[in-house]
Amino acid sequence: MKKRLSLIVSVTTMLALMTAACGGANEPSSNGGSGNAGGEKAKITVWHNFSGDDLRAKAVRELIENYKTNNPNVEVDAQAIPVDGYRQRLSTVAAANEMPDVFFVYAGSQSQEFYDAGLLQPITELADENPDWKNNFMEGAFDRFSFEEGQIYSAPLAMSATSFLYYNKDLFEANGVTVPTTWTELMAAVKTFNDKGITPIALGNKAPWVAQSTIIGSLADRVTGTEWFLKAVKGDGASFTDPQFVEALSKFKELVDNKAFQEGANSIDNTQAEQYFVQGKAAMMVSGAWTLTNLAASATDEQIAPIEVTTLPAIEGGAGAAGTISGGAGGGFALSKKTTGAAKDAALDLIYAVSGPDGQKAIAESNSMVMYKMELDESKVSPLYFKAFNLAKEAGITPVYDAYLSAEAGEAINNGLQGLMMGDKPEDIAKKLQDAQVRSTQQ
Repeated sequence: MKKRLSLIVSVTTMLALMTAACGGANEPSSNGGSGNAGGEKAKITVWHNFSGDDLRAKAVRELIENYKTNNPNVEVDAQAIPVDGYRQRLSTVAAANEMPDVFFVYAGSQSQEFYDAGLLQPITELADENPDWKNNFMEGAFDRFSFEEGQIYSAPLAMSATSFLYYNKDLFEANGVTVPTTWTELMAAVKTFNDKGITPIALGNKAPWVAQSTIIGSLADRVTGTEWFLKAVKGDGASFTDPQFVEALSKFKELVDNKAFQEGANSIDNTQAEQYFVQGKAAMMVSGAWTLTNLAASATDEQIAPIEVTTLPAIEGGAGAAGTISGGAGGGFALSKKTTGAAKDAALDLIYAVSGPDGQKAIAESNSMVMYKMELDESKVSPLYFKAFNLAKEAGITPVYDAYLSAEAGEAINNGLQGLMMGDKPEDIAKKLQDAQVRSTQQ
């Protein structure tokens, strides 16, 4: 695995970044998660990608700053790295086995690769010391961070809910369209809005993960069911070339062929699509919880007022349940295998400061979805977020494809959906996905 990671980046880049991720010192232990104002001195490095101006990024940075204020004996070198370059930076230092003491890691294939490479150590002692905190996470919160029985390697800072169906109730009412609860009703709504000169569904798929993460996971699950998908991932009695998955891709193609998306959807990004939708140019948008945060920061009250949120409609005859949302645990802060002594204690304190109860509340109040049970103060969040949060608490959670597929297979389905929007055949996309998953899992 280390060899595979090292192939991602050049040696020159690796050497240039290696010194930026120095490990922690090996002093005696500090006290626990209640602050280290009088404890042993320590120095820790922290990497994360909360560098933007959205409310969640600001909340996480503030939590780190609060930790620094409350722990003056801990020198914290915190680096906020832009999202677009974050994975590459981590891969670079991973190849050199020079991880920061604490770093934000995505649930799924990325955290699995770092574990396989021997770069992580568990944070289980935090859970053992704070059982009320651990037990208050929603079901499945630790699934993608538990690589061996009885051990936890991170606590999610977010629920990666990726497939809310946002809709403009004013446009629905003005055009006599019922909010769809079945596929047949959805396709009827697509036709009506097109006839009225209104884009049915806004989509910004310039970064090809968007259609996969927001649409295909939930849509395909309604056709195939979750059990089939998990078997296909493992190659255990199911294949992505099976008829049910080809049918799922055909449903996506049906949306394309019926002009459900605006012209040039593969040429605009997700943020542009959000603006297109919130400006009333599209009746619907299928997107994740991040849209709640973005709209809370950028849209006016008048723009948000007509927006409602629900789940994708059921597909008649499908094997999957209705009323579900694709998603799961989002990323969380992980602990380097090389961090020991006072630096390790300080690192664990910081992880708890950000992902403990106060941190979860602060992130939730930034209009960002979390996998932590709490009663939200409606006055502290946007009305749309409040509706989505309560919807997510009741909805079942189904897999996001790229959280379970190999990196190569994830790229295959992402690019395949772009190709499908340009005329490629579902059967061909299914074969490319199956071949990629087999190659990468047999290595």
